[in-house]
Amino acid sequence: MLRYKYYDTPEGHDIFLKTFVTSKYAALTGLGAATFDVLMFSHPKGIVNTAGRFMWYIGPLVGMAAAFSVTTNVAQNIRGKNDKVNYFLGGASAGAIFGAWQKSGTIGVPMAVVLGLVAVIKKTAIDEGWELMPQVPHATKTIQSVRRDWSVAKDIEELKTFTTGSN
Repeated sequence: MLRYKYYDTPEGHDIFLKTFVTSKYAALTGLGAATFDVLMFSHPKGIVNTAGRFMWYIGPLVGMAAAFSVTTNVAQNIRGKNDKVNYFLGGASAGAIFGAWQKSGTIGVPMAVVLGLVAVIKKTAIDEGWELMPQVPHATKTIQSVRRDWSVAKDIEELKTFTTGSN
């Protein structure tokens, strides 16, 4: 369950696992945001206030992720089509939860549209094979660097004209 990826199964299948995956990443993001807020800005006093501040971030982010996953997959099952509309509906539902979190329709409606459009871009990237965030090797002197070929050009057989000498 922890190794499951969102796109391991087709859209509309394994809704619980897909919701778990997106919620897991949202919880980790909320944990980081809440830690930053607690240490840098809000400085709550006591464990209860600190836990409340963490839940103020983690709860809505997990709710947004779950709303996206469930809405997208249920729309797929109801409509019977695997298209961008399902993703827009999922993004819009996440934006609606964001608006409720901020207690503002003025923020919620634009966020629903923006998150819906971001979800459509993600769906387009999946369908057309775009790589939005490519894996980039970061450093040449790490424990993993011996497994990489860092040469600019591969060996060219025509240029191997050297000899070892006659000694």
